[in-house]
Amino acid sequence: MLQLENVKKSYPQYGQEPLEILEIPSFKVAAAEQMVLVGRSGSGKTTMLHTIAGITKADSGKVVIDKVDMLRLSESGRDRLRANKIGYVFQTFNLLQSFTALENVLIGMTFSRGWSSRKRAEELLQRVGLGHRLHHKPDSLSVGEQQRVAVARALVKKPRLLLADEPTANVDPSNQELIIELLRETCREEKVAMILVTHSMEVSEQFDRVEKLEDINLVGKKTVKGETEAV
Repeated sequence: MLQLENVKKSYPQYGQEPLEILEIPSFKVAAAEQMVLVGRSGSGKTTMLHTIAGITKADSGKVVIDKVDMLRLSESGRDRLRANKIGYVFQTFNLLQSFTALENVLIGMTFSRGWSSRKRAEELLQRVGLGHRLHHKPDSLSVGEQQRVAVARALVKKPRLLLADEPTANVDPSNQELIIELLRETCREEKVAMILVTHSMEVSEQFDRVEKLEDINLVGKKTVKGETEAV
C-alpha cells in the first residue's frame, strides 16, 4: 500500500551545508496494516509523515501510495491524492475556529472525490462521544474534545492510509484509550492502513509492529554514531 525507496529530505541553511533530515533506503506498510513509529524528539517523525502525505516534497527517491508515486505528481496532483487517499490527524488539531464540530468533520470530505455523507460525519462524532456537541465550535470544546473532532475528520472520507501524529499527546488519560480504540477499530473495519507516531509506551504496546525511526533513517544512525564518538 505504501512504499518508500531511497527517500531523502534536507533543508537549506544560510551559509552552511543543508540540514539532512531523512535518508530512508526502504520502508513499507501493507494494505490495512497498523503500525507505530517511535523516535526521539527531532529525529524527523513529523517530516516523514509530511513527506508521505505530500505536504512536504522529498528531494529524491520514491513515495508510492496505492501504486502512485507521489514524487512524480505536480503540487495539485499531490493535493488530489492526499484528499482522496490519505487521512491525517495533526498533533495541533488544525480545526477551523469559526466552524462547528460537525462542519469541521464535513470539511474533511470537501476535497475528496465522489461522495459526501453528513450521516457518516454525525456517526463518527457519536463514536468519539461528541454526539451532544455537533454544533459547538472549537473554542467551546476541551482540548481532548478538539482532538476527537480531528480524528473524526481524518476518518470521515474513508481513506486508504491514515497518518496520526501523536493523536493522544493532548488528550487526558481517561480519553486516550477511546481515541486509540476508535482509530484501530475504524481502520480495521474499513481496511485502512495506519502509521501512528507516539511517545507513549502504553499506546505502542497495543500494536504488533513498532518501528524506531532511527533504525530505518540513516540520518538518525549518523547522528547517534556522531554523538557516541563525541562522548
